Amino acid sequence: MLNLYETDFYGWTKEQAQLLQSGKWHNLDITNLVEELESLGKQQQQELKNRLGILIGHLLKWHYQPNRRSKSWRYTIQEQRLQILDLLAQNPSLKPHQAEAISKAYQLGLLLVGRETPLDPKNLPSQCPYTLDQLLDSNFPEDLDPK
Repeated sequence: MLNLYETDFYGWTKEQAQLLQSGKWHNLDITNLVEELESLGKQQQQELKNRLGILIGHLLKWHYQPNRRSKSWRYTIQEQRLQILDLLAQNPSLKPHQAEAISKAYQLGLLLVGRETPLDPKNLPSQCPYTLDQLLDSNFPEDLDPK
């Protein structure tokens, strides 16, 4: 027999919230609640990796194509930094995962460069050339802000 979780996810979430608020623990769908909570945590890790990938890709474009720099690239770099800092502030337990996220995000950044530029990602460094501090530093690279 199908339950609400399988037929109406939104309805299921509302029902589970009501059960939690009213303290009706015995009626909770524990198995699916656990699965959904774990999924929420993974989504935060994925968002960190995706935002770092966009940031790294645009920093690579900025570094390796100085003659094609644009206002759009500058603002994308600034936006991703702000979003990453906000995500880390809201989820401090993501901090231990930053190094792994950067490593995976670098591969995403290379794909972005390959897709959006004539550069061949195979000719770029095999490891991320930026430190975490550089990635999150609003003054890096020095020529990012127009003078």
